[in-house]
Amino acid sequence: MKFSDRAALILVDMQQAFDTAPWPKRWNDKVDANGLAVLSAWRAAGRPLFHVRHDSVEEGSSLRPGSPGNAFRRGFEPQPGEPLVIKSVNAAFIGTDLDLRLRRADIDTIVVFGISTDMCVSTTVRVGANMGYKVTLVEDACDCFDLADGHGEKIAAVDIHRAHIATLRADFATVVTTAEILPRV
Repeated sequence: MKFSDRAALILVDMQQAFDTAPWPKRWNDKVDANGLAVLSAWRAAGRPLFHVRHDSVEEGSSLRPGSPGNAFRRGFEPQPGEPLVIKSVNAAFIGTDLDLRLRRADIDTIVVFGISTDMCVSTTVRVGANMGYKVTLVEDACDCFDLADGHGEKIAAVDIHRAHIATLRADFATVVTTAEILPRV
């Protein structure tokens, strides 16, 4: 089944900073290829999409405006006419006009992917669902990082990703892979 005309793609924080220190190891070496496949299909279909960029307000952050890491990853730069939503917290809806833009465009469904699964992607999905949007998450076009558990151990990024995907699937979103979504665009 194809998405309705009331669906929009939301790309969350597909930025260069996540490839270098201080960011820890990521797990998904196909995040860019999968994300670009979804983005390309979405653009080819002429569907609405919104780029979300994290502009950190933290001094020294690699995501701070003007730093090289703030730039979009290759291929994810907004094209002319594609809206950009700038946020400084971990939800694309908080402190931005994303909800207003979506409602003005009569969007009722959002398709989300980006970095990182457990932070900005998860929070955007949760808030979007709580605001009444039907949410689809493209799980293999997301990525996250190894994290310290607070007890001297690390939790592998892939395990963090799996746990968050399971939670989002249980209550907040329909979860699909790139291969599953492409025929629906």
